[in-house]
Amino acid sequence: MPEFPDIETEGDVLTESETKLEKPKLFKVILHNDDFTTMEFVVFILKQIFMRTDAEAFTIMLKVHNEGIGIAGVYTYEIAQMKAEKAMNLSRAHEYPLLCTVEEE
Repeated sequence: MPEFPDIETEGDVLTESETKLEKPKLFKVILHNDDFTTMEFVVFILKQIFMRTDAEAFTIMLKVHNEGIGIAGVYTYEIAQMKAEKAMNLSRAHEYPLLCTVEEE
């Protein structure tokens, strides 16, 4: 039968180490204005993908239309990237050239 070392006589001491967790960096999903994507479709994207209310979606859509860009939402990198890709894929499926970019906040 194999011999196991006696735990009490090992001499190793376990110490508690403090691990500090940092909050993940946040990223903005930005919608860019173009001459072909309809305002109604931008509102649809904001409601379906970014879970915005009617009022929020309309306000963001007007900001995109008037200022050229609007922030659809702020998320961790993976979620921001996924939502931007999903919005662009849905836009391409409806033959709109909507551009979404992701930038660090």
